[in-house]
Amino acid sequence: MWYVVQVRTGTEESIRKQCEKNIGAGVLNDCFVPYYEERRRIRGEWATLRKVLFPGYVFIVTEEHEELYKNLKTVIGLTKLLGTGREIVPLTEKEQKLLEKMCGRGHVVEMSEGVIEQSQVKVMRGPLMGMEGYIRKIDRHKRKAWLELKMFGRRQMVQVGLEIVAKS
Repeated sequence: MWYVVQVRTGTEESIRKQCEKNIGAGVLNDCFVPYYEERRRIRGEWATLRKVLFPGYVFIVTEEHEELYKNLKTVIGLTKLLGTGREIVPLTEKEQKLLEKMCGRGHVVEMSEGVIEQSQVKVMRGPLMGMEGYIRKIDRHKRKAWLELKMFGRRQMVQVGLEIVAKS
């Protein structure tokens, strides 16, 4: 099961490293911070940068949620384990599948390419193929798209890289 830990924004990687160090291998199957790629022009050169997909969140995969809860007390800087009241709640199957489809094994949403045909976005290549319905806004100049996803029990606006190569 996938669980989400809320942390201070900007400390995701240090918390992930602490989790891997402090939580036993028998409890922790995986611990990751999902990223997305974006393309930027820096000093005249195009560069691909990686940014945190969900700022302020670290994802933990485990089947031992009681042991996880005990071990997380040794991690410094956690805000909370997401849940409802006193109950720790994992991501739903739908949320998990959506993240797996977008991020793949490397936990990175790669750049997608698309076209705009008659005011409709059509993604031709990349992890956003078939996910056009989630796109709420596009910035062609910054090569970004904002997706509206239902995650953590609420609606989240998430930035991802999308390059529009043609418009008709």
